[in-house]
Amino acid sequence: MTAIQHRTDFVYLFDIVNGNPNGDPDSGNMPRQDLDTQKGLVTDVALKRKIRNYVDIVKGGAPPFAIYMQEKAILNQQHQRAYEAIGVKAESKKLPKEEAEARRITRWMCDNFYDVRTFGAVMTTDVNAGQVRGPVQLGFAQSIDPVIPQEITITRSSVTNEKDAGKERTMGRKYIVPYGLYRCHGFVSAHLAGDGKKGTGFSQEDLDLLFDALANMFDHDRSAARMEMNAQRLIVFKHESPLGNAPAHKLFERVKVAANPDFKAPRRFADYTVTIDRENLPQGVTVDERL
Repeated sequence: MTAIQHRTDFVYLFDIVNGNPNGDPDSGNMPRQDLDTQKGLVTDVALKRKIRNYVDIVKGGAPPFAIYMQEKAILNQQHQRAYEAIGVKAESKKLPKEEAEARRITRWMCDNFYDVRTFGAVMTTDVNAGQVRGPVQLGFAQSIDPVIPQEITITRSSVTNEKDAGKERTMGRKYIVPYGLYRCHGFVSAHLAGDGKKGTGFSQEDLDLLFDALANMFDHDRSAARMEMNAQRLIVFKHESPLGNAPAHKLFERVKVAANPDFKAPRRFADYTVTIDRENLPQGVTVDERL
């Protein structure tokens, strides 16, 4: 696969209805928020997990689309696969002394694992496979408006311990966001994707798979906490040159998202208006709606 030759930046919009998009385990799994603005947050790690799971479903876990950061994966065993494939014996916490062999180990990880090739990885564990800086980076997603998490009391008819068998029911709690529309910014570096010593080999096929995952991954991530979490818009800015033709933040400013004034408490995506300023785009930049 040939590495991409164009820098890409994108705006990703998704929403949640009566659910918890990303609970904070240090706060009783309460939906994450910016404490100053009360706007909701979803971490990049949470989004990457869903992307990985989608790719694993679609590609069946086979190279070159295997997933490195699998749930309950033993990373040293993943690294050992590279050493066995290259025919080199691993030395504790050290890469091979020969630079060419060390590069081959790291290159094998990039060539075979989609998420290493995409997001990069620090693989300097006991079985050392090097370190890779990924061409694709996601920021935290933040809700357009403040969200007000609600604590819902729930009951269940079963009990955990025999001593409680006489009880008719036990009580529990869960947090939901009645509605939240979240915005995330993404960046794809052609420089870090390149086929050279520092590049991962991230290709156009890989990029299309990433966009496919962003469009469809929530359909395969349903749970009681995220029953109605949906991708809504994916707006892609493609640059003509590998290093880019305009600052990303200036392009992102062209995408405006605002609640319609008639709705004091938005409860659906249709309560918002999304506009894209396509006038006088910087030379060498095109905009495409992938969703």
